Amino acid sequence: MRSDLPVAPLFRPIDVAPAYQKVADAIEREIVNGRIKPGDPIGTEHDLVRQFGVNRSTIREGIRVLEEGGLIRRDSSRRLHACLPRYSKLASRLSRALVLHEVTFRELYEASMTLEVASIEGAVERATEQNIAELTNNLARSEAVVGNPAMLAECDAEFHVLVAKASQNRVLQLAREPAAQLFYPTTEMIVTGVAEGGPRLVAAHRHLIDAIRRRDREAGVLWTRRHLQDWRRGFEKIASLDRSVEHMYMEHAQATRRR
Repeated sequence: MRSDLPVAPLFRPIDVAPAYQKVADAIEREIVNGRIKPGDPIGTEHDLVRQFGVNRSTIREGIRVLEEGGLIRRDSSRRLHACLPRYSKLASRLSRALVLHEVTFRELYEASMTLEVASIEGAVERATEQNIAELTNNLARSEAVVGNPAMLAECDAEFHVLVAKASQNRVLQLAREPAAQLFYPTTEMIVTGVAEGGPRLVAAHRHLIDAIRRRDREAGVLWTRRHLQDWRRGFEKIASLDRSVEHMYMEHAQATRRR
């Protein structure tokens, strides 16, 4: 056997994280595992320079990473405090991932059937009077804009967020949010292209609020399924279930601008 042939390496080069990232990771671990609670003081930049044994620019860059992620904030005296991450940033990143993976309407529909049914079950059981008032207000605004696809799509997306909020289950609220951010473009497309789309959407919301108010789990699940099946049937009339939602929405937006 020839000994001069190239030999495949057994190991990959070690990827050494920069110091500022190690600082950010160390602080994040303490917040995520609960040893530092939301609102707890972390100290000042000077305190962290002393504790980590690195220079001030390294600490500042690590802090910047944590502030962008919503894990720490500064008070008026520039002291640092832990806080809950801004979920909107996380949700937007996850939603972008769904777009980049070219998620289809069929995938969105199948996942939504599970998550939205779970939301209505929780809402029927645990919705407060305040939750019901918020949903009722949303319904009134939806009725007022039923002829405006963009505004109605916004109200529809908000309605489903409010149902999830009424479930009083934060895990469920967080789990559904990234995919639910794709509700708006699909609903706008349907309401624009299907004449009966808007009125049917509003009617379904009315039935769902009634089910929540009466604590009627069976009716809530029934109307959630009907609402989602209507959503799917409406989309089938105007687009493919198996193409990227984002691609189809971009085509829809371009066609709308040309009109």
